[in-house]
Amino acid sequence: MNDLALHLLDIVQNSLAAGATYIVVSVDENPRDNVLIISVSDNGRGMSPEQLKKLSDPFFTSRTTRRVGLGVPLLKQTAEQSGGSLQVISEPGKGTCLTARFQYDHLDRPPLGDVANALVLMISANPAVDFAYSYTYNGKTYTVNTMEIREILGDTPLSDLYVMEMIEEMIKENQNDLKVCQIE
Repeated sequence: MNDLALHLLDIVQNSLAAGATYIVVSVDENPRDNVLIISVSDNGRGMSPEQLKKLSDPFFTSRTTRRVGLGVPLLKQTAEQSGGSLQVISEPGKGTCLTARFQYDHLDRPPLGDVANALVLMISANPAVDFAYSYTYNGKTYTVNTMEIREILGDTPLSDLYVMEMIEEMIKENQNDLKVCQIE
């Protein structure tokens, strides 16, 4: 995968396949401390200890349509090649939290990519699921939550093209503002 936003899309698909109705995506970009942390948490069905042990095996999947599951093993490999690690915490009936850590300035770390666009794709394709997104840059945080947006919009669906454009623009502007505020 060319960038980390594509990994996020893949991991969120796992959450959706596990029946999640609420998914939290967090990106913590911290050049000062030389770390980038990406995390996805959900309220899906979770995994047993046996499933967790097999999670990094590309030939293990709970799907019945395809017998390979490359998303988590690829993310783990990418994190480790970038001086980082992957941690997964899960409990049946309670959901899963996946956290990938990367050395920020590592030569092999892929770019973050267009996370705002990836989020908009996830939101528009899954209207019955609520998403929260948290972006932190050197300790300053911006958050957005589809539950709050739904409350403001009333009857207008999140999948409305104008709404999707607005959400994407809002996320990009706020992420950029956090970075600009730190430079000055």
